[in-house]
Amino acid sequence: MSQAPEALHSRFDVHDRKQFEIKLEYQPTGADETRYLVEAYLFLPSSLNIDAETYPRADFYADIHNYVRFKTPVMGLSEILASEGSPLLKLEAWQRTGLAPESDVVYQAKLLSCVLRGALRRFATTVELRCESKAGDAGRADLETVVRSAGECVPAVLERFRAWLRATGEAKLQEKTRASLRLVDEYVSLLVEQFFRRAVADMDALPRSGPWLPLRKGLMEAVLREESYRKEHRLRSVLSPTGDNEEYMQRLGFLKKFCMNVLFLSSRRRQRRQGWEEVLFAIAAGVAMAFATSVALWAQVRFTQVSLNFFLVAVVGYMMKDRIKEGLRRMFSRFAATHLYDRTTDLVDPVTARTIGICEERVDYGPAVKVPAGVSALRLHDDFLTVSQGELSEAVIRYQKRIVLDARLLPRSERGLTGVTDILRLNVGRFLRDMDEPEFALEYVDLEDFSVGHIRGAKRYPVDLVFRFTVMEAGTRKESAQRVRLVLDRNGIQRMQNFPQPVEAPEPAGSVPIQPAAWRAGA
Repeated sequence: MSQAPEALHSRFDVHDRKQFEIKLEYQPTGADETRYLVEAYLFLPSSLNIDAETYPRADFYADIHNYVRFKTPVMGLSEILASEGSPLLKLEAWQRTGLAPESDVVYQAKLLSCVLRGALRRFATTVELRCESKAGDAGRADLETVVRSAGECVPAVLERFRAWLRATGEAKLQEKTRASLRLVDEYVSLLVEQFFRRAVADMDALPRSGPWLPLRKGLMEAVLREESYRKEHRLRSVLSPTGDNEEYMQRLGFLKKFCMNVLFLSSRRRQRRQGWEEVLFAIAAGVAMAFATSVALWAQVRFTQVSLNFFLVAVVGYMMKDRIKEGLRRMFSRFAATHLYDRTTDLVDPVTARTIGICEERVDYGPAVKVPAGVSALRLHDDFLTVSQGELSEAVIRYQKRIVLDARLLPRSERGLTGVTDILRLNVGRFLRDMDEPEFALEYVDLEDFSVGHIRGAKRYPVDLVFRFTVMEAGTRKESAQRVRLVLDRNGIQRMQNFPQPVEAPEPAGSVPIQPAAWRAGA
């Protein structure tokens, strides 16, 4: 986690071998507009052959996958059972009154699954961290409390939700509404199985004596109950130890998208830059036409129209008009690229259809990128980087994103949604195309008998990314920066390194190797 301002939090992670993920959370704290500026500087070795010609803007944007949604309301497992803003309590209130429309009922059921997912994910992460830490008996006692609480609260949430679900059988709901509620029920069942199984796996290193065996057994019993529940209802989302579980993964992915779509903001893209460019190009055409007309009028006064001189002047005037027009088009195009954003997107609340903010993006290459001194200073980490910034060539790409949110339009009270989460994934596949083979055989001479053998040599490429975050809110401006490094080879991302801010140590603060565990469900 970077040292970002309070109104903006960032997290960097490796999504898979080819995708790097940045998760930004915008949390407006004021009452009016809040502006966020995110700048990403990519420093690529010149050997990767990346520039504006080989990697044009359209390709860059094609490699970016952007997901913007409301931040999931944060509730603990016990709060889901008792908090006034809990979707579970709102569903039970509807059952008593029957006043809300069916669309609101489906919305609250989906929101319940999102809130439960967040609580279970925090539970599993807590178990993982406690199991990895060396806090001793105090840490383990805390872990025991966390696991016992989850083992009690989660079945209670499921029992109350399913009791409410059975009670809705008496209501005259549309079949689509009933089908939607059944899918939510299947999804929460899979969530419990997914995160409880993950917790049990993380607890594998704990002793087999004391309270730990019953705790693991309790979690696995909950997993087996959910599996039996889905079998009883003839649902095909059941893991098979011998099969490829294709249908299981397909259903899990579909259910996640189906339930979480209540949080995702819809996007309406506008071509603001294209409109301004057309105006500038019209001005260029007008200037060129004014020049050609002036030349024609002067020639009429100076020469008779039926003469060679008039003919030559008219031709030269037309030639100059054409060149003036094209020259001004190029100049205005560069001006537009420097001062206007490439893409503008309206962020729309899917429930109210109100525009709550805008997102503007742009990307610049090479000489057009002026690297700020603060960004360069973050890279003065070792002699290689210090020298490469002055003597060795490297490609620099700057990606900018400006987010403007109207805090007054966030559904804080009625739906408990107070912030926006922006997930950006960058596919690095294009960076890998011109890389060398990832492994070489190096000759090695044994010092005892001077026999010649071979040892493994890995060929990898470091790619530095420096992020600058700026928050402008209520007349104040706050800035922060973070540097990460992706270590790539032809097969993809091998690891990610985090560097502290400011960078002082000669070695990176942390290295995240890419292992299969990094892609497990819920990670």
